Amino acid sequence: MTSLKPYLIRSIYEWIIDNNLTPHLLVDAENSQAVLPQAFIEDGKIVLNIRPEAIQGLTLGNEEIQFHARFAGKSMHIITPIAAVMAIYAKENGKGMIFEQDDNEDDEPPPAKKDLPKPHLRIVK
Repeated sequence: MTSLKPYLIRSIYEWIIDNNLTPHLLVDAENSQAVLPQAFIEDGKIVLNIRPEAIQGLTLGNEEIQFHARFAGKSMHIITPIAAVMAIYAKENGKGMIFEQDDNEDDEPPPAKKDLPKPHLRIVK
């Protein structure tokens, strides 16, 4: 079963943009797969402004988020795994969603149901 998290991120992002607000991502910068500007990381976290006017080529995928942005005047290709996203929210009012770190693990399929006896059908006249 696919994770619900990337779908929630996309829908909240769309809601924030539709309401003319500024979407921000709070990212766990200690994730080894994240490609982030090291100079802007504080306490192992980074806040990324993903407003369309501030970035280029945004891809909100099921496994990772990618875009190009400028930091201190230098262009950089940002990659953050969905697992590293801790929150998405609107800068202006703080509305959005915080994800528990336990939510970052891949959703496992539900346990298999025990083999139940098949019902017997009979014709009733």
